[in-house]
Amino acid sequence: MPLSSAFVTRFFQLVRKRQFAEAERVLERLKLKTRKNERNRGYLQALYGIFLASKSNNDQYLFLSNVNLKDKGELEKYRREFLKYTRDNLHAEYDHGFFSAWAKYMHVLLKLIEGEERAVQSEAKQTTSTRPRQMVAKKPKKIVQARLV
Repeated sequence: MPLSSAFVTRFFQLVRKRQFAEAERVLERLKLKTRKNERNRGYLQALYGIFLASKSNNDQYLFLSNVNLKDKGELEKYRREFLKYTRDNLHAEYDHGFFSAWAKYMHVLLKLIEGEERAVQSEAKQTTSTRPRQMVAKKPKKIVQARLV
């Protein structure tokens, strides 16, 4: 069975939220459900590496420690670079899987940033629309009464 995109995305979301126990359970589930081939082995090793790097979060030589995970331009640059490696025929299937996982992680991080930005924008719209409006004093309208004879 190929890797489930929903499980992989969920894994990345959990890692990003630093919910490592649940992320580890999802990773184990992915390992059990995938076919055993070189590409999937590389993909799963990358997921495990992302998990460990995010969990330790203190080594200056780790890739994740040196990347600004909130900079959309930087994430997009790395995503494109990883995708380039996945298409390069000089790399082995293991490497294709490994870089595919990293490209997917960058993609999910970009989507999470976009979702956070949309949430902030909608929250800003709600706060501006729920502000109490100032009452402006209006002049009373003249009322004309007429009698019909």
